Amino acid sequence: MGGTGSFPEATGRPPGPVMDRDEVDRALARLEAEHEAIESSLLALQDHAGRRLLEGAELTGVTKDRWATAESAITLLWSYFDSYTAALTGAREARARRRWPNRDDLVELTETLRGRGVTVAGPARPLPNLTGPARLSEHFTLAELVTRMNELYASSLDMVVTADSVWSALPARIDLLSAELQRTRSLAHSVGVRPGEHPAGDDLESITHELSALRAQVISDPLAFWRPAPGSSAPGGGRPDTERYDRAARALEEVRGEIEAVLRVRQDSEERLMRLRDVLSRADRTLAEARTARGEVLAKIAASEVPAVSGPPTVLHERLSAAAEYRRHAQWHRLSPLLESLEREAEDELLRARESLTAVTAPLAVRAELRGRLDAYKAKVARHGMAEDPFLIERYDAARRMLWSAPCDLRVAEQAVLRYQRAAADVLVPGPPGPADRGGGA
Repeated sequence: MGGTGSFPEATGRPPGPVMDRDEVDRALARLEAEHEAIESSLLALQDHAGRRLLEGAELTGVTKDRWATAESAITLLWSYFDSYTAALTGAREARARRRWPNRDDLVELTETLRGRGVTVAGPARPLPNLTGPARLSEHFTLAELVTRMNELYASSLDMVVTADSVWSALPARIDLLSAELQRTRSLAHSVGVRPGEHPAGDDLESITHELSALRAQVISDPLAFWRPAPGSSAPGGGRPDTERYDRAARALEEVRGEIEAVLRVRQDSEERLMRLRDVLSRADRTLAEARTARGEVLAKIAASEVPAVSGPPTVLHERLSAAAEYRRHAQWHRLSPLLESLEREAEDELLRARESLTAVTAPLAVRAELRGRLDAYKAKVARHGMAEDPFLIERYDAARRMLWSAPCDLRVAEQAVLRYQRAAADVLVPGPPGPADRGGGA
């Protein structure tokens, strides 16, 4: 067994034929090597940092129970090792009595090396990894004693290595995250994010309590934060359970993002407020223009349904004034969400104002399009030398009076423009006369 492995497998056989001198010497050499390896492993376990931490910690939960069992196992290990050492010392002394041992010496050595002559006291408390009923004393062969020590050593080392792995991994990470948490809390305080006043402040308080509780539990019960590797039999096979730590780290990252957003508000709030004032001012001017245009349409266009125009967005102006107050009093945590909603709603308001102006002025746009079409056809007729045609002049004057009179009936005016277009087309591209030609009526 090495510092972190198992005792070497024993190869001794049960008592049988008497061993000869060479067999005895080979068995003693093997047992000497085993003894040295066992002693080195036990001393390494005794000096293991995890074991020293376990001895000095105030343990709770599953770690407390398992450490009590491991301590009994380690005590029993040393008792077994002392018995193993005594048996080996006795065998060495018996072999050293004669260079050429006689039969009685060989029988004695065979019994010592292969027989169940090693007697040890039973454990002070039942050990879960040992089978069979508890006894005051037990008898072993040296090979059986090595097997038993292997079992105790593996379970004790697993417990020590597991606790040490958790203590090496989690508390340091928790401390680093706690330091980052303190920096975030200071930054949050500087921008007015405090518990009871902002959700992010409440989250920081919750993360603080969670990290404090997590660290205390990791220190007192490290085995509760261990995930064994499936199918692994090696001591310490597995990894620390970092689920709670990871959840707290993600929560802190989200809060830090909110704090940084508030910081950005503090840096560019004046510029954003100016843009908001400009957008709302443009919306006001557009609505005012729409109201003026509506009066003009009602006066100049007959038989037209003109939509109503809403008043100025007073609620948005009031909220904009509240945002300016928040900025003056450095209430950045309140200003941040207010600015975001105001920016969306102000753009929507400007869009509605433009749509209202477009809807109100649509009849005027139709009249302007008809006027442009009428003048375009008149210019075309003039280019073909037909500007003095009396019939065309009559049709043009009729359409023009309708388009330039108030109120203007757009439906009638459009028909007059169409009649002028058809008349101009007939003159420019002569065809067979019809009932509605020059001599006809409308």
